[in-house]
Amino acid sequence: MTIRESFEQQEKDCLSPYAALSINSRGRLKEEEPCDIRPVFQRDRDRIIHCKSFRRLKDKTQVFLSPEGDHYRTRLTHTLEVSQNARTIAKALRLNEELAEAVALGHDLGHTPFGHAGERALNRVCPLGFEHNVQSVRTVDRLEKDGQGLNLTFEVRDGILNHQTVGKPATLEGKIVQLSDKIAYIHHDMDDAIRAGILKESDVPKPIRETLGATTGKRLDHFIHDIVTNSMDRNDICMSAPVAEAMRDLRQFMFEHVYQNPVAKGEESKAEALMETLYDYFMKHAERMPEEFGRLMEEGEPKERVVCDYVAAMTDRFAINLYEEIFIPKSWTL
Repeated sequence: MTIRESFEQQEKDCLSPYAALSINSRGRLKEEEPCDIRPVFQRDRDRIIHCKSFRRLKDKTQVFLSPEGDHYRTRLTHTLEVSQNARTIAKALRLNEELAEAVALGHDLGHTPFGHAGERALNRVCPLGFEHNVQSVRTVDRLEKDGQGLNLTFEVRDGILNHQTVGKPATLEGKIVQLSDKIAYIHHDMDDAIRAGILKESDVPKPIRETLGATTGKRLDHFIHDIVTNSMDRNDICMSAPVAEAMRDLRQFMFEHVYQNPVAKGEESKAEALMETLYDYFMKHAERMPEEFGRLMEEGEPKERVVCDYVAAMTDRFAINLYEEIFIPKSWTL
């Protein structure tokens, strides 16, 4: 028996009957030899952590564009917080922690620079549309490893695709990530907004604080405990009705006071204009994109999609520097 097979047997013996077992995976897009040490979902997790698009998340906006300070979240730290929430919940429910972790680490790999402002801009200018969850799957299937993709399992790809509210994940682990994403960004965006002086804790409506807790940390703890308590020994992942309602109210409060706040979001129109300008430029000068994107077009991919691939993959800093290089006149020097 290999080490991998012993781990697969442990999953059978120890995990919930509702868990997605590695040995029962629906497989990969391309069949390959199994690893002798790692079960398939652990192998997917490792592939995601080592890929280039994962490393780029460190320089992509979460909510605050170019914040002054070292402690504001980026897309990478958001991803790590989602992963930690998902692992905690999956472990408590005896579900497949490695599957939940892999989905969490991969869920935003296709996200644009400048957060949802960048996503809105590309969706507006690209006739094929743009959604970051779809782009995340495209990233792992088509763009990584010079067009070879990461060849992830169905379960991980499904969880990445369906992590948004409207999605319907095929596994409980995918449902865990779907909720973990929400509770992570509600928690850390509130924390960042308080740090930035945009909100005070006392601004949070009293009924929400009474239901969920009076600090960001207590609310996060309450969310996780509520999910675990209400999902235990069930073929579903859910919250209690009062907590689910309070979360919706808190999310609406965040939209009104943070996500649409002119102080926090005042620069977003500039970011959107920058993204649209780069898209238009490379639609006219596709030959100036790196050669791996040229190969995609040679293989029959639509130019509009490939230009989106290139612009969406940029970090905030790279997009700004490239814009300056193309459009800002340089001073003459002797």
